[in-house]
Amino acid sequence: MKILVEGRPADITLDTEKTLGDVLSGVEMWVSSTGNRIRGISIDGQSLDSDEIPAAFDRDLREIKTLDITLSAYRDLAAEALGVLLTTCELYIHASFEDRPVIAGTWQESPAANFLFTDISDLHILAERTFSGTGIPAHDLALVAEERLREILQPAEEIASCEEIIKNVAQRMEELPLDVQTGKDNRAADTMQLFTKTAEKLFRIFFVMKAEGLCMETFTVEELPARVFMDEFTGALTEISAAYENKDTVLVGDLSEYELAPRILKFFFALKNSAQNAVTLTQAR
Repeated sequence: MKILVEGRPADITLDTEKTLGDVLSGVEMWVSSTGNRIRGISIDGQSLDSDEIPAAFDRDLREIKTLDITLSAYRDLAAEALGVLLTTCELYIHASFEDRPVIAGTWQESPAANFLFTDISDLHILAERTFSGTGIPAHDLALVAEERLREILQPAEEIASCEEIIKNVAQRMEELPLDVQTGKDNRAADTMQLFTKTAEKLFRIFFVMKAEGLCMETFTVEELPARVFMDEFTGALTEISAAYENKDTVLVGDLSEYELAPRILKFFFALKNSAQNAVTLTQAR
């Protein structure tokens, strides 16, 4: 079988693969590492609709002469899916109560919803709950989708805009030990939630930048290689979560003040500098 990617022969050697699903799984892993996703496939010159692809997974490779795969950048697919979600929110907000289930059902069956399910699962869960009437209002869901869209399309601007928030979160993490010691449990819990939400945002922007070409071999956080920093950061997050659940206030205080507060600042400034450098390089071309 000949495999083409974007119309050009692909350097892919088949080994144990027996079905189309086996091949597509391997290709998906390969293209994902380059920041792309499979957008469509054509078998022996015949394009398959998105709803036909799952049924073709079991096709024997011996029955296929040519497989042509088309790709799209993750950024484009994510932006398209978020755009559809925003349109759906707008329709849902202004629709009658009777029409809302139809609008929600149409979205649920769309390729955009399927993309969110596989690639931005937390937002898909949020949308499902909104459209079933058990989650946040559609207006608030639209605000979340707009934020995610900015992170994807304008990561440099988005990260620069949250500098004061990051500094405030770091300061509150430094004050967390005192809050715990003085019985300010509500403020301590709010600080932890704010830190988690902010850290998740930084990680999302980091992965967008990585998909757009940020080199993991050269990106460092205060001279620490990216992978080492990420391992240490996530390890500290896991540790403080366990300590918080076990009500180990001493460990929670130490981790928040000496581990996580400085790390989130270092991570932020590394991302900000890298994003600014990327913008400068693009403008210079």
